[in-house]
Amino acid sequence: MKIVREQRDGGSSLLRIKVGETDYAQEVEKALRDYRRKANIPGFRPGMVPMGIVKKMYGKGVVAEQSYRMASNAAFDYLQKEKIDYLGDVIPSDEQGGFDFENGKEFEFVFEFGEAPEIKLDLTDKDKVTYNRIKVDKKMHDDYRSNFLRRFGRLVDTEKVTADEALGVTLDNGDMNVADAYVGLISMSEEERKPFIGKKVGDKMEVNINELYKNPSQRAAVLQVKQDELEGIKPEFSLEITKIRKFAEPELNEEFFKMAFPGGNVADEAGLEKFVDEEIAKELARESDYLFTLQLRDYLIKKAGLKMPEEFLKRWLYTINEGKFTMEEIGKDFDQFLKMFTWNYLQKHFIQTEKIAVSKEEAVAEAKALAAAQFAQYGMPSAPDDMLAGYAEKILADKDQGQKIYEKLFETKVVEAVKGKIKVTEKAVSADDFAKLAKEI
Repeated sequence: MKIVREQRDGGSSLLRIKVGETDYAQEVEKALRDYRRKANIPGFRPGMVPMGIVKKMYGKGVVAEQSYRMASNAAFDYLQKEKIDYLGDVIPSDEQGGFDFENGKEFEFVFEFGEAPEIKLDLTDKDKVTYNRIKVDKKMHDDYRSNFLRRFGRLVDTEKVTADEALGVTLDNGDMNVADAYVGLISMSEEERKPFIGKKVGDKMEVNINELYKNPSQRAAVLQVKQDELEGIKPEFSLEITKIRKFAEPELNEEFFKMAFPGGNVADEAGLEKFVDEEIAKELARESDYLFTLQLRDYLIKKAGLKMPEEFLKRWLYTINEGKFTMEEIGKDFDQFLKMFTWNYLQKHFIQTEKIAVSKEEAVAEAKALAAAQFAQYGMPSAPDDMLAGYAEKILADKDQGQKIYEKLFETKVVEAVKGKIKVTEKAVSADDFAKLAKEI
């Protein structure tokens, strides 16, 4: 077997591997004997088919299979022996010629691989990246406080619609009459609420139910029918308001604090205000951390200045996706792919040089936090620990979800390791300015 490496412009190399009969003959003979043992051909007992017939039927395919397998294995062995780092995978080259597996004895296989660029990153405190911290403003505080208290409040009757009240209504279009229908203004935009503002109990108005609720499932709920029964219902209704109820915050007394904070960590209104600011700060910190990661990613990619084998990577993507995407489609999203691919390559560098590891305990803790967040979205802010542990195990058992957990933890540790080498300057910014920065990145 002969192997020749040809380095090409653009950061890729070819491996020309010549496989001769002496290389594959033994494996071909072994495979043909196996075919003969299993062959079921009329006129011959199992295992007694003449080898000549077996070779005629299967010989060409077996030679092709075994010679390619040996060449492919030789390619990987060569890269490992020569200590050549490569990107993506080794793929068949576009320069591959044809084969005559019926009459030929020696075959040349041509493979291509992308050469991994060397990473040279000398990070010091001269490398500066800004950490943008979002300032907590009054509106954030008031909105979070209101939403938190809403969990423990109650609805009370009121005379007039002023904002996001809950309405009891009667709907009538001549063909159907729906008494005690529910219209929740809280789920509507400010523009959608306008026709209701100022209305009182007993007031009537004309509405188009299709415009009022564009979501079919919501429309079906209001009309108290099944979703598949919506077709044919005239959308123009007369709506009469029969009840107006608004949210009333709970009284901030001892009973409330015991119910809302069973751990006793908050016992008065001052503690509540502090709790609100702390919770907002936690949420904003996640946003700030995420933006900082993106900023650090872009900074390191630019500083490293790696020359990636772009044309090879496009061909590699086309090959591994087995033609699901055209080269033109791959080209459209390639810049974004290349950025993420380069970032992942840099992360692997830091994981190795900084000896970063993620333990199973850390992965379980992260999965539990994810499960807790999901439960909170569905109205269970304090799910039992044994329940969270069970869901965490299910999350990690799922191949895709488990991989994302580990990738996130590795990325977090890489960012922390790099932060320790550079100068990070914290800057307080408004939510609007932060949004602009995030959009730019």
